[in-house]
Amino acid sequence: MLIVLSVLIGYLVGSIPFGLLLCRYVFGIDIRQRGSGNIGATNVQRNTNTIYGLIVLAFDLLKGFVSAWIGFKLAGEYGAILGGIASVAGHNWSFYLKFAGGKGVATTAGITLFLFPKSFVVLLPLWFGVLLLTRYVSLASVVCAVVLPFAVFLFGYSTPYVVISVLASLFAIYRHKSNIDRLRKRTESKFSLKNKK
Repeated sequence: MLIVLSVLIGYLVGSIPFGLLLCRYVFGIDIRQRGSGNIGATNVQRNTNTIYGLIVLAFDLLKGFVSAWIGFKLAGEYGAILGGIASVAGHNWSFYLKFAGGKGVATTAGITLFLFPKSFVVLLPLWFGVLLLTRYVSLASVVCAVVLPFAVFLFGYSTPYVVISVLASLFAIYRHKSNIDRLRKRTESKFSLKNKK
């Protein structure tokens, strides 16, 4: 029963569309109608400013971390694992947005920080390194998604953690399929600190 509660809480917490809410109440815009239409930090940054992009990034990361933490408190290791992955599913297919949502990268980073912090320490500089070299946020995210299960395995985490890292990786890659197509066609937008406002 507590496992089920962990999953439910994780999904509902993950479903909170912080990017949409912040842009609606601060700027009076629907971020889904701007830029890529995504509710995540990158699209918020591009269409508002860097500060608000970072705020959304922090809240989306916290969704994953808090969901895994609550799951752990309720049902131990498996509660943390299932609650964490449920938060990513909630972000990607939000109940509040009629099962639409974001790409889940920041929320995945949150559960990574809680469940396998050693891997997070490796993946964070990798993400920044790819971003600095290419200026593609999507490419940095996909590279980290691919590396995540290997990092979890190499650091000696147990099988359940490796399995959840594979699921989180597949979630992230699947949600980036349109970005991957644009990268292949060389039409993907590059990251810039220049603000629309």
